Amino acid sequence: MLGAPAPPARSDPSLVHRRACLTLDESLPPLARIAAGLALGTLGGFTFYALSLPLPWMLGALFVTMTAAVAGLPVLGPMRLRPAIVAVIGVLLGSRFTPAVIGQAGEALVTISILIVYLAAVAAVVVPWYRFVARQDWTTAYFAGMPGGLSEMVELGEAKGADVPAIVLAHSLRIVLTIGLMAVLFRLVLGYNVGAAGGAVAGTALEVQDAAILVACAVLGAVLGPRLHLPAPTFLGPLILSAAIHMAGITESAPPGMLINAAQVALGTILGCRFLGIDTRMLFRAGLYSLGATALTLCLALLGAFTLQAAAGVAIDQAMLALAPGGLTEMGLIALAIHADVAFVALHHVVRILVVIVLAPILVRLVQR
Repeated sequence: MLGAPAPPARSDPSLVHRRACLTLDESLPPLARIAAGLALGTLGGFTFYALSLPLPWMLGALFVTMTAAVAGLPVLGPMRLRPAIVAVIGVLLGSRFTPAVIGQAGEALVTISILIVYLAAVAAVVVPWYRFVARQDWTTAYFAGMPGGLSEMVELGEAKGADVPAIVLAHSLRIVLTIGLMAVLFRLVLGYNVGAAGGAVAGTALEVQDAAILVACAVLGAVLGPRLHLPAPTFLGPLILSAAIHMAGITESAPPGMLINAAQVALGTILGCRFLGIDTRMLFRAGLYSLGATALTLCLALLGAFTLQAAAGVAIDQAMLALAPGGLTEMGLIALAIHADVAFVALHHVVRILVVIVLAPILVRLVQR
């Protein structure tokens, strides 16, 4: 009938959720949202630290800000500070390199060969998981299932026409799940004191000259990394320079623990705020697929760890950290917290990322066929 009111349209819950997030986002300027995110991240870090939970500053910040982001609260991660944050952590991990690392070159050839076989096994198991269980197309399944760096997989996947949001969710959840599972594994199962990584730093007191050297490593490394086209450039550039000066014996110092704890809070906040505006049903569904994929990858990593132990005498805990599909920065922090060989862990994660990136254009053509 003319003039009759139209029936009320059904609301899409995911659309309502996104609109609510946008309304909250527009109610505060970006700096206020970043301050809110860091405040919640700091609260989470202190809470996890007080409860003696593993890797408290990063995991506490990550858990609290992720919960706030999914709930639609106006939080934001300090993304523009991320290069400085990961540069500090890169310098820290580089300080664990010693001249003895050079003598491990022969062993590295064996362990890297095992790593490459492990990556092939991951491709053979996890990519079909995303294709047939998660029902993604082959291209998206490849870039979601391969344990490369998040930004590299997103960039390459987008160029090949993959579903970018699915790739972002898969890798974000993989990293979060791996960090949590590995921290709990080392704390509850293996009995390690996986505390704040900053407390694991050993070295001399930080004097003015040493501080200047470390700052130079961070700044120059962050500038040179992108120009040298390194993966995770603002992290690897400072790490390489820091490793070089420590292996040369120029300094034995490392960044102070308070700075490292602050960097972990900021990093956890950035990771947690990635989930802002995501529909909870979509997140739950992606979480189940990612949990299955992460479990499969960790099972393969455990088999690879036993192989590394048998072939090269590598300790199981160190081998697991070298093969676990977490982020390079985060696995390095756990290695530091349990006093494992950070150089060994970092080397294998760098090789993992490089191999996946280099082979991606070739392998994705095969799966597309």
